[in-house]
Parts: sequence; structure tokens; C-alpha cells
Amino acid sequence: MDGERSHPESVSVELSGCSKEDARTVFDALCACFSSDRCEDDVLKEYDAVRPTVWLGTFDVADAHQGECGSTRLRASVEADAQGGYWAIERFRTTLDSLFTVRDLCGSSGDQERELHVRLESR
Repeated sequence: MDGERSHPESVSVELSGCSKEDARTVFDALCACFSSDRCEDDVLKEYDAVRPTVWLGTFDVADAHQGECGSTRLRASVEADAQGGYWAIERFRTTLDSLFTVRDLCGSSGDQERELHVRLESR
């Protein structure tokens, strides 16, 4: 297979409906579990005081950091939209469940991808 993986392993995540501090908390918790384009020194900024800000990140769920994940505290709930292959979304959802209380808002499935729309809250 020339080093190709048998299934898509990255999950794209959009966070909204939250403060930049809670967005940072979610990204930090996920970065402790997976490799990501969101590193610790990545500074989140709100660009508009009136319009909502959406923060984006991509996580490689095949590159799991075993034993580093743990539940974390949020100040308020965070809405998260995740998109990826079926296997990747299933693995990502399992991790979310270990970190937060997760409430399903909606989801959809396509031919190759699955979408999740959830609300994350502290456990």
C-alpha cells in the first residue's frame, strides 16, 4: 500500500459559542490526546466583539498519545462540529466522551465522511 493508511484519520474541528479561554481548554485537552495543527503556543484571538468567533483545528486521531488524556473543566458549554471519516469520528467521539460530558445536537453521514455537532460541558 506504499505507506498509505486504509482509512482517513484526521478530524477537522470547529469550536463556537464559547470564550477563547474555553476554546483553548478544549484544544489543549485534545492536543494532549492527538497530534494537531493547534500547538500549545498557538494564541487564540477574538477578532470581533459582536460577531461570534469560530476556532478551527485538525487532529490526527491515528497518532494518539496514550495515557496523556484526562477530563478537564470548562467555564461554560462549547459547541463543536467535527468532520472526518467514519473510523476517525468514532475514535474522536470516544475521546471526547472521556474528556467532557458530550450532548449530541445533530449529525449526518455521507458516503465517505461523517459529521458530528455536539455540545461539550465539564464532567
